[in-house]
Amino acid sequence: MSQWQKQFNLFFIAMGFFTRIPMPKWIEVDADKLNKASRYFGLVGLLVGSISALVYSLMLYWVSPSIAIVFAMITSVLVTGGFHEDGLADTADGLGGGWTVEAKLSIMKDSRLGSYGALALVLALFLKWQLLTEIALFNPNNVSLALIVGHCLSRVLAASFIFSEQYVSDTDTSKSKPLAQHQGINELSILLASGVLVLLIVGAIPALMLVLGLCMVRFCLVKLFRKQLGGYTGDTLGAAQQVAELACYLLLLILGVSW
Repeated sequence: MSQWQKQFNLFFIAMGFFTRIPMPKWIEVDADKLNKASRYFGLVGLLVGSISALVYSLMLYWVSPSIAIVFAMITSVLVTGGFHEDGLADTADGLGGGWTVEAKLSIMKDSRLGSYGALALVLALFLKWQLLTEIALFNPNNVSLALIVGHCLSRVLAASFIFSEQYVSDTDTSKSKPLAQHQGINELSILLASGVLVLLIVGAIPALMLVLGLCMVRFCLVKLFRKQLGGYTGDTLGAAQQVAELACYLLLLILGVSW
């Protein structure tokens, strides 16, 4: 297998892990390749964001921006299978309903949706729609860019946890799919490079604000997950992605017409 084939193999593994898009039959998957595939999680976010932005742009021909945003949000859920939203809900249930680390992890592995998870999911989806709708008031076309930026950078942030944090869940007993548990410096470098690529399209001031804001979000989430769980799980990565995506939209909204 050539170097290019190896990289395409890793990208398709990342795509198959994070989306419902079928992988080619020739793809080879194992634990080591899944760990290395984390380098392309940001590019998968770029793909998901671009598909959502395309649907939004097409729907603008027939409906108002606020309705088009709903279709874009539905599209992202269909493409990913609600993978990250599920992680947010499970994390909220676990952190809100458990008193010990073991109890929190046990609740997070439960497939049933609790009150904390339902509240977190509803509020996050509503806030996402409201932020994007407010962005559309400045310029409806800005929503497409926001979707691309938000989906990509949020996955870069979430995947970076694999490099610095300890994995604390037992894959054999988890209800989730196998998860990348180790990330080398090469994977982190390529992951961050995909984020830089997206930042280049928003301009210097918005890029700086996004970097500073997301660094603060990451710091707070790391402190929270270390204190509550001692590290990260697949569910907390999903929660981190959702929180970071909302942070991106909020930061872009604060920038307003300047971007």
